[in-house]
Amino acid sequence: MVYDAMIHDHGATPAASEWPPVVVRTRPATDLTADEFFDFCQLNTDLRFERSAQGDIIIMPPTGAATSARNHRLAMQVGAWADRDGTGVVFDSSGGFNLPNGATRAPDVAWVRRSRLAALSTEQKEKFLPLSPDFVIELCSPSEPLKGAQAKMEEYLANGTLLGWLIDPEARRVYIYRPGTAVECLDNPAHVGGSPLLPGLVIDLARIWDPGI
Repeated sequence: MVYDAMIHDHGATPAASEWPPVVVRTRPATDLTADEFFDFCQLNTDLRFERSAQGDIIIMPPTGAATSARNHRLAMQVGAWADRDGTGVVFDSSGGFNLPNGATRAPDVAWVRRSRLAALSTEQKEKFLPLSPDFVIELCSPSEPLKGAQAKMEEYLANGTLLGWLIDPEARRVYIYRPGTAVECLDNPAHVGGSPLLPGLVIDLARIWDPGI
């Protein structure tokens, strides 16, 4: 296997807890099935993995405290809305999704309609879900280049996601992704809403720009 560290966009040396992901290339030496990759992840629970459509295994580093606090605040706000709405289930960054293109991704926040989950077996629900979420949020951090996060958002849309938000706290920007439309960029918004797909969902971004630590 060949190990290759991803290059950070900004050229600055990140904090020790925010090193860029490490990519492990496996093809053509080996090609893990979805079940084999799930088992591989369970054997290495101290590490967090994603997998690209090309089969590369991506070892994700732990986040810094500010990123972790922002992730928590995002998940809390979306979770509170989902409890009121009742039509879907929220997943945090530890949940994996096997996309139709063969990639396995773990967005910072994801939401899936209950009607889609009802079509899955109990066994499928115990592993990485075999679908692309209806709604995803990715939060930029020092460990992931903006271009890489943007490519990931495009991948979600290409695999069936209906709405995606890419939040860049450093620049105070939100990029909104919808199928068949140009990416919308909001500069320093106070709120961002999910209507019409997610009626009633409004995220207070002041709590994201300032993580409170």
